[in-house]
Amino acid sequence: MGSIDSIGPLFEPLRLGALSLKHRVIQSPCTRMRATKESEGIFVPNDLNVEYYSQRASDGGLMLTEATPISRLAAGYPGVPGIFTQSQIAGWKRVTDAVHAKGALILCQLWHVGRATTPSLLGGQQPVSSSDIPISGDALDGTAYAASPPRPMTVEEIQDLVKEYGAASKRAMEAGFDGVEIHGANGYILDQFLHDNVNKRTDEYGGSIENRSRIILEVIKEVTSAIGADRVGIRLSPYNYFQDTRDSSPNTHWLKVCSSIASLPEESKPIYVHMVEPRFDEVLDEKAKIDSLPSEKPSLDVFRPTLKKGGIAFMVNGNFNASNSGSKLLNDGADAVAFGRYFISNPDLPRRLKEGLPLNKYDRSTFYGASPPEKGYTDYPFYSE
Repeated sequence: MGSIDSIGPLFEPLRLGALSLKHRVIQSPCTRMRATKESEGIFVPNDLNVEYYSQRASDGGLMLTEATPISRLAAGYPGVPGIFTQSQIAGWKRVTDAVHAKGALILCQLWHVGRATTPSLLGGQQPVSSSDIPISGDALDGTAYAASPPRPMTVEEIQDLVKEYGAASKRAMEAGFDGVEIHGANGYILDQFLHDNVNKRTDEYGGSIENRSRIILEVIKEVTSAIGADRVGIRLSPYNYFQDTRDSSPNTHWLKVCSSIASLPEESKPIYVHMVEPRFDEVLDEKAKIDSLPSEKPSLDVFRPTLKKGGIAFMVNGNFNASNSGSKLLNDGADAVAFGRYFISNPDLPRRLKEGLPLNKYDRSTFYGASPPEKGYTDYPFYSE
């Protein structure tokens, strides 16, 4: 375990736009697939979801929801609650009420999976992406992604998608959220435009990194215009390999993305950028992941100065624990640290970190659903003497 001194920076207050935090231990967005099926493709937050988020809420803490589909055709997994029907809004309102009752703040992570789905999960519709390149391997329904390659979006469809992010952010506020996080990471639709091994377009949304990041900037402007820039963050993952994303020059390209975000006018500038450490991978161990990256030194430290100069906070995520999280803040590598797996297994994670208490181990086999659904979801114990 880390010492109290090394953990200390995690428990200093932080102001993020309209959000006033009492500590910097953030609950990372984690897909858990426990929502109730209302009808085909529509899943609604239930009592168990309310309990899960309420358990992990802490006074002055910030929580980020699981990735939340912004439309019926944005989804790629079953059991994931969306934010596009009145029943979903009502379900999420029960979650936000429970979280607020414990003094915590919560943002809705807005999600569109793009090519990371199949027609069986979209009511027979063909998936869309920046280009027509499918993901390798099989989808959750057992079919090969290559059997239903994505259709490149038209410019008109891209503009409609941008507007949908704005509309979804308004629905999130109706559901009682304190703001939103735009999901621009992990190989989903916005990330599919950023990575040059996926985006093969030749129009204004392809080619140069300036063109590939155009959709990101348009979504940020749309969402900040809809609900106010002081309630909007964005997540990016330059080094992530998930969903077959592997850019040729993540340092150079995402530095330009960060520079563009930092140069936005104040009324369009998000309060933070949230990134995943290069060492983190869903399959590779830490050394193998670092060794596999391009020769340019992979480090989130590349992006911090540009964002800081632009007045944008930096949130980091990926293999953080009691030993290395406080030093990240102490060395000015970030403003806040998001925890995923340890927040799954420790509903009282902030207290455990602050008091140097041992952490529950997580059960990876129950991350994406379990039987019964409470298993690995709401049954992790709080610390007791």
